Amino acid sequence: MDLQETLRRIKTELRLSMNGVASAYMRQNGVEYKLNFGVELPRLREIAAGLPMDHDLAQALWKEDIRECKLLAAMLQPAETFYPEIADIWMDNMPNAEIAQHTVMNLFCRLPYASQKAYEWIAADDEMRQLCGYLLLARLFMKGMVPNERSANEFIDQARTALHASAPVRRAAVSALQKYQELGEEAFRAGEKVLEEAGL
Repeated sequence: MDLQETLRRIKTELRLSMNGVASAYMRQNGVEYKLNFGVELPRLREIAAGLPMDHDLAQALWKEDIRECKLLAAMLQPAETFYPEIADIWMDNMPNAEIAQHTVMNLFCRLPYASQKAYEWIAADDEMRQLCGYLLLARLFMKGMVPNERSANEFIDQARTALHASAPVRRAAVSALQKYQELGEEAFRAGEKVLEEAGL
């Protein structure tokens, strides 16, 4: 089956799984997409399970301005062909916090260069990059990644600033700090100091 045929089949599947109530609820809460079928995540995982992990398919899905296609793209993209420059292209087109969260969880945390990108993104001026950077660091800390002293200091410094940023970035930074604190006594104290300074 060629790529266009597979895309058509996926879109048909999404229409059949449509949840208008969920879609309307997201719209009311300011989550805007060109097209949003409101398909729940368990159903999307079922659809993904029946599809191949395929670079070209994932890239084609990401280009669609459809909520479910972007979510499926992150599930189906093989990590080994997702080069750093492609990660930057996806970041340039990251539409909102929902897609950011799921892309981090399903793809970015599997990348061999994940920590390098996370530190690059938390230092960026762009709030979407910062959000993804902190979400990604939280995942990596959860997986037991212990940063070296230089990286730990950089994370603490950036997080201190992020605690005064927009609500989504602030929440992601707090989450990353809490996961960092679980890495040991020294990390716990460093994180506690930053959170206390911010009155959290």
